[in-house]
Amino acid sequence: MKTDWTGYHHDKDNLRNEIWSLLKQQAASVGDPFGHIPNFVGAELAAEKLASLSIWQQAKTIKCNPDSAQIPVRMRALQDGKRLYMAVPRLTDDRCFVELTAEDLQRQNVSIAESAIARKALTCGRLVSFAEMEPIDLVIVGCVAAGPGGGRTGKGAGFADLELAMLQEFGLVEIDTPIVTTVHPLQVVADSLLPMQAHDWALNWIVTAQEVIETNTSYPRPTGLNWDSLRSEQLEQIPILRKLNEPRRRLRRSRSPRVGREDGKKE
Repeated sequence: MKTDWTGYHHDKDNLRNEIWSLLKQQAASVGDPFGHIPNFVGAELAAEKLASLSIWQQAKTIKCNPDSAQIPVRMRALQDGKRLYMAVPRLTDDRCFVELTAEDLQRQNVSIAESAIARKALTCGRLVSFAEMEPIDLVIVGCVAAGPGGGRTGKGAGFADLELAMLQEFGLVEIDTPIVTTVHPLQVVADSLLPMQAHDWALNWIVTAQEVIETNTSYPRPTGLNWDSLRSEQLEQIPILRKLNEPRRRLRRSRSPRVGREDGKKE
C-alpha cells in the first residue's frame, strides 16, 4: 500500500507493509493499521508494564507521540501526576507541543481519559514553544516496527526523528534520555530488517504486553538537526523548521558574493 510517505526508503516501505498486513491478518490491530502507527491489541497492558519500570517512575516530565496506540501511555502519565508533552500532529503549529498536567485538566473539569485523546488534548492542553518547555526525562515514540537492537521505523514521515532532533537542539533531550516504544509482539522484528540512517533515533526500550526489552543499542544518537537529511516538503510544511532555518539562510546570503554596481565598483 502507498501512503503519503512512500518512496523514501524501499526496504522500510516493504517492512511497514508486511507489519501492517500481519497485524490485520492476525486481528492484532484495533482498526485499520495501514498507513498509521498501528493501534494494537494489548496497548493498555503494555502501558501498565511500562509504568512498572524505574525509568517511568523516576520521570517527572514525559514526551509522547499523539497516536491512538499510545492513548493508554498518555493516560497513565497524567494519572501518575507527570507533566506530559504531546507533539502537535504533523507539527503544523509554531508552538509544536501541547503541555498537559492533571492540575490544569482538573481546573478545566476535563477528565484524564478525554484529554489522552489527541484531538481533545489539542483543545484542553496548552500550546508551548521550546523556550516554555521543561527538560524531558523520558520519551515515548510510536513505531510500526522495532528491533531488539534498538532499530525502529514509524510510518515514514520522519516526525519522531525531527521532534527529537529539535528537542535536543534546545537542550530538552540529553544524550542519555531514554527513548521507549510500546508495540504488539508482531511489530518486533529482526535487527537486520531495520536499516538505520544517520538521522534516525534508536530505541532504548521496547515494551509489549508480554515483555520488556532493554535494547542496549549501539546505534549512535544524532546530535541535533541534520539539515542535509531534511526533505524540501518538510521545510515547506513545518513552520518551526522554517523559523529555525532562517538564521542559516541569512548566514548563507551574507557569505555569497556581493553583486557589483553597473560602474564595475563593488557596493
